[in-house]
Amino acid sequence: MFLSGKHIYLRAMEPEDLNLLYKWENDTSIWRVSNTQAPFSKFVLEQFLANQHNDIYTNKQLRLIACKHGSDDAVGAIDLFDFEPFHQRAGVGILVDETFRNNGFATEVLRLITEYAFNTLLLKQLYCNVGTSNEPSIRLFEKNGFKKCGLKENWNRIADGEFEDEWMMQLVKAS
Repeated sequence: MFLSGKHIYLRAMEPEDLNLLYKWENDTSIWRVSNTQAPFSKFVLEQFLANQHNDIYTNKQLRLIACKHGSDDAVGAIDLFDFEPFHQRAGVGILVDETFRNNGFATEVLRLITEYAFNTLLLKQLYCNVGTSNEPSIRLFEKNGFKKCGLKENWNRIADGEFEDEWMMQLVKAS
């Protein structure tokens, strides 16, 4: 297993994940936090899967599937994006399927990817962007050492004429 914790392990995406990705990417209830505005076709997702053989240095992105030990059920996904090896940083985004939320999986997944980012990719920092109303995500990232480092006012449109602020949060590896 690529990265393994007590209850979860992370693995590369496989062609068999197509239907799962299709479900997650087209779940309109999470579009607000993922900045998605239109559905993804299976063809587009197949192309995305086909290009995952390239490494993070080529794609500047890495998506891994989080699975439960024992059952091998996919519980979610985690992304490193905007990978900047020169500046030693990357953004991080996490999704836990609604059927597996509130089980501590997000914390374990975030710890695994942080360990990989700092110890294997030799990054100095990770960052994320979280809407100010997304209290569960704010708690998750703060619990794992991320600090609020900036507030982007009226950053995301959430309804016609209505905007929400967004926190930029950062975890800097201790020297």
